[in-house]
Amino acid sequence: MSEQEKPHKILFRFNSSLFGREMVEALWALEVDANQGLYKIDSIPYYVPLIATEDIVRATYNKMEEGLLYQETVTPSGNSTIQVIRQNEDTPLLDLRKQFAEVGCVSVEVNEDFFVLEVPANVNYAVVKDKLDELEQQEEIEYAEPSLSDIHREQTSL
Repeated sequence: MSEQEKPHKILFRFNSSLFGREMVEALWALEVDANQGLYKIDSIPYYVPLIATEDIVRATYNKMEEGLLYQETVTPSGNSTIQVIRQNEDTPLLDLRKQFAEVGCVSVEVNEDFFVLEVPANVNYAVVKDKLDELEQQEEIEYAEPSLSDIHREQTSL
């Protein structure tokens, strides 16, 4: 396995309005250009805002953290990340996740009531948002859009 294929862990420090405190989340990334400190995000963020899978970010080694620390996003991927909390315990989380898989979205279960949805750049977010809004109106879920790409933002403002 070459250095570029080997996943690297990047730490993201951010203030969470949801939790009201500073948080740290580690995401996996693949090396794009070591000399410039560029990496492509290779995991779905659970909590980090404004970051999505396949974004190209700059990270530098930090002695105190003993690892790579996020500095900036260099090239957004166009993907979006949506946080979804199940409200109705009678609805299996997997059933909710399958509804989004049917429209081309990958998701990862964080816990029994919470999953994070990745909306690829090539998926029409208006369709996904309609499904999210419908499920929210039915009190099945609540959701947040911590990383909504410009591509997807435009699809819902038409």
